[in-house]
Amino acid sequence: MTAYDANNPFAKILRGEFPCHKVYEDDHVLAFLDIMPRCPGHTLVIPKAPARNILDIAQEDFAHVARGAHKIARAAMTAFKADGITVQQFNEPAGGQVVFHLHMHVMPRRNGVALLPPASRKEDGKALEEHAARLIAALKGA
Repeated sequence: MTAYDANNPFAKILRGEFPCHKVYEDDHVLAFLDIMPRCPGHTLVIPKAPARNILDIAQEDFAHVARGAHKIARAAMTAFKADGITVQQFNEPAGGQVVFHLHMHVMPRRNGVALLPPASRKEDGKALEEHAARLIAALKGA
């Protein structure tokens, strides 16, 4: 397996070198909106620990990511009046991974509404700001 690349886009987000629409952060994880969402509220939860994917992350660090995804999923159900949640996590190119810093996708779903294809369009900044505000408000109410 290839070594972790400290210059991947998510590592740059963690260092403040790239912007993001942050919705949650604690000592172990950061959650922010995907700029190419497959649905409104599509959020990525990443560890602050450097990990390429599930194959090289420490179990405790992965547990923090799972807890973060759980927190975001519950808030997204409220914030987007969702009927359900899709959580995805990909590993290595053959598994569908594109950015090589472990991340979990949390996507609020509505009955009868299909997900957009991956990386099919970049979301408008105003929409991302509004979606982030909704998730942050729901997290405060949780």
